[in-house]
Amino acid sequence: MTAQVLLLRGINVGGHGKLPMADLRALLEDLGAGTARTHIQSGNAVVASAVDPEALADRIEADHGFRPGVFALPGAEWHSRIAQRPFPEDPKALHLFFLADDGLPDPAPLQALAADSEKLAVTAGVIWLWAPDGIGRSKLAAGMERAAGQSLTARNWRTVTAITALLDGM
Repeated sequence: MTAQVLLLRGINVGGHGKLPMADLRALLEDLGAGTARTHIQSGNAVVASAVDPEALADRIEADHGFRPGVFALPGAEWHSRIAQRPFPEDPKALHLFFLADDGLPDPAPLQALAADSEKLAVTAGVIWLWAPDGIGRSKLAAGMERAAGQSLTARNWRTVTAITALLDGM
């Protein structure tokens, strides 16, 4: 078995992309994931056996009428990406923007959007944002995807540690 982390983009946000986590777990088990565990209602899952992210997106679209972005990371890659943490652990200030691959986007367009209080780092597959004032009004957070030039999905440090605990418990 190869455990896998799945980050679904745009699930249960602002009344759109409604997908109960019980339905997500059932879909994952139907796709051969074995044990499937979810964290909060925003599309974070850990599965015992890897699933095809496109097959999952297809099933969600067929069953629920929308197609989310699905980021799939083998457990070892998840650990590798988060181990590169350049800033202190802080559940409120530290945010990770996961890229679909482990590439390194150009940090210059990202840095141009950063406020004075924000710190930015780019590591393999992750753009790290230290935002002690929050990301609600952050120009960098709002423009991150466009500036990075690729699709991404964000999680705060609290969610990352919870997902890691699920993964380590598999």
